[in-house]
Amino acid sequence: MLKVKLDRSETLGLHDQVAAELRRAIAEGEALPGERLPPARDLAAVLAVNRNTVLRALRLLRDEGLLEFRRGRGITVAGTRERGAVVARTKELLEFAREQGYRREELVQIIRTIP
Repeated sequence: MLKVKLDRSETLGLHDQVAAELRRAIAEGEALPGERLPPARDLAAVLAVNRNTVLRALRLLRDEGLLEFRRGRGITVAGTRERGAVVARTKELLEFAREQGYRREELVQIIRTIP
């Protein structure tokens, strides 16, 4: 089972925390490409959160290209460690930029100016 830690006193939503922890697990090689994740209901039970919270986090990671949902095969890790690390760092950069008052579009413009 994956090592996922949640902090209920954190201002970040539980689904975002679950997604961040799964991203970290992929980036650190704890969850490898092709590996099947436990069902959402099992993850929810272990984390003591609602199943919908876990499903929302899993959908975020699917949209990022880190997970695949396949009927009959469950949820598998699609992204590589490298992609997981890049996505995690990008999320950190985006959060930092927001704290500094930048919008996503402004950050993208800054990135485009870097050779």
